[in-house]
This record gives sequence, C-alpha cells and structure tokens, in this order.
Amino acid sequence: MFQRAYTFDDVALVPQYNNVPSRTEPLLETWLTKSQKLEIPILAANMDTVIGPELADVLIQEGSIPIFHRFSPFENQKDWVKKYTNKTYVSCGIRDIDQTRELLDLGAAGVCIDVAHGHSESMFRFVEELKRTHPKSQILAGNVCTAMAYHDLVNAGADAVKVGVGPGAACTTRVVTGFGVPQFTAIKECARIAERLRVPLIADGGIRNSRDVVLALAAGASTVMIGKLFALCKESASEKKEDLSTPHGLSCKYRGQASEDFQNDFYGGLKDKTVAEGIDFWAPVTGSTDDLLRQLLGGLRSGLTYGGARNIKELQRKAEFVEVTRNYMTESHPRPQSSAS
Repeated sequence: MFQRAYTFDDVALVPQYNNVPSRTEPLLETWLTKSQKLEIPILAANMDTVIGPELADVLIQEGSIPIFHRFSPFENQKDWVKKYTNKTYVSCGIRDIDQTRELLDLGAAGVCIDVAHGHSESMFRFVEELKRTHPKSQILAGNVCTAMAYHDLVNAGADAVKVGVGPGAACTTRVVTGFGVPQFTAIKECARIAERLRVPLIADGGIRNSRDVVLALAAGASTVMIGKLFALCKESASEKKEDLSTPHGLSCKYRGQASEDFQNDFYGGLKDKTVAEGIDFWAPVTGSTDDLLRQLLGGLRSGLTYGGARNIKELQRKAEFVEVTRNYMTESHPRPQSSAS
C-alpha cells in the first residue's frame, strides 16, 4: 500500500569483484557543483556550532571547502569572504538577497541557500533572481527529500542540491511535524534524477561514521555534509568548557538551527505561533578534525575496494544494495562480552 523507505541501518552493500590492488589507490575527488571539484567528498555543515575560521583552515588544507553560516554579524561574514576569497561559500535565507549579492561581489565562490523546506515557490524565485544577477556564482540550494523537489531546484538554476529533511542529530522536524523521508531512500530517489540532469547531490544529515559516508555516496550523492561529528572536534566553532571526565578534557555544545536555544540567542525567542524543531546538547570533544577525516576517509577508501571501485563514480555504477534486518547491525558489531562458545 505504501512505498517502503530506508535509513542507512536498513541496507548494506554487496561486495563486488575487486581489481584495485591497494586501499591507497582509489581517488576521492568529486564534484561539489556542476563546475567545482573537491579533493574529498566531505563538507562541514554551515551551522554556528560547527564552522569557523579554525575549522575552515583545516578543511581547505584537506581538500574540502568551508561553507560559512549566516548567523553572524554581516561584518564578520564579509571578513570571512575577504580572508578566504574564491575559497569559501557563504549562506543565506530567502529574504536577504542584497547582502548575499554583496558577499558574492566581495569574492565568495558561491552561496548555500538554506531553507528547512526548500521545495517552495519563494525558494525558486530567489534562486532565479540570484542567478540573473550573478550567473557565474555557484548556488547550493536545499533542503529537499524528493526527486520532484530536486528536479524543480535544478530547473530554477541550482548548481547543487542539498538532500535531507529531518535526519540530523539535533533535528526534531520529523517528530514535530510527521514529515520527512528516511535519508537513504531520499538520496537514492533524488540520485535517479541527478544522474540524468548531471547536477551534484549533497547528502545532508544522518552521517555517524564512515559506513554511512560510503552508503550515501554509493546511493548517488557526490558529497556528504556533516554537522555533529565536526562540531565535536577541537577546531569547531562550538562553545567549549572544561570537562575532566572526558578523554580530551573538554565538552562542547551542539545545537540545531531550529532549536529553542539557538532561536533564543539569534532571534530573542521563538517566533509567535511556532515551536522548536531541534535540540541542543553537550557532548565530549572527540579529538582533532584531522583525526576525524582520517577515520572517515580511511573507511571510505576501504569501502571503495570492497566495491571494486577506483573512484566514487565507479562505486555508484557497481553498487548493489540489499535490505537487512535489525539483526544485521547486531551481527556486524564486535561482541567481546559474548558468552557464546
């Protein structure tokens, strides 16, 4: 009666014949947009507890690109663009087109238009108007979770589309509203259209480890956007406090942009007749960004060899998925305390 939809935990990849002699051989380069490449397929989320100059420096060095958030004084945003001219993206909503144009004129490579429900007429009009005045600037638009929404944003002029409604670690949209498509299915369905239209797909939200990165890319994403994992790094912009009970002696705050905590700080409270669609929480700092990227990219390289692939496009072409039960994840994890003989 209903279409079945899947999260990352509901599926697994079937190993393919491998003629790649070493895990160090696969190339990780990919397309961020129709005309801009990255050396690695990983982006840090454009959130106020994630991206800042210190994390931006590491991302650029590692072959990614920073996408700065918009919840900062405009002078700060201009400073970021001046410091990282042609190496950074800025963010905007759909009501601040003049400021967005100014940042693009200052040298930003492009803009991420951030709307919780990106499949809307106002979003289409904004993309079209921005493309009219800045046709060479790259536009990332989202968020959406259906093939039709992806198609419509591309038609409006988007150079890449962010896919993901509700899978983030600090997001409660699905719980509050009942809307959202499980992230693996959202990626897979949008990728069917992306393959034909040749506009990259950014899988945004739900990434917990390298397994999820491999699954998202194999399903058709060109890049993955990660929030919480980066927020827990030493170099993130998250608020930090001493916590000697944690391995690195620090804890940090991570919050959704629709959380009450964020809205109190940025808007002075929840907007009338609205409720929060996110949470905030403190968690231990896990280590450096270099350590995180080493784990994610090392797992991705291993995944490429299991897929018999020398690059991400070959992984996608050869990908064969199976549906799994909850027992699959139980069986997949180490069980050092098992009493079974």
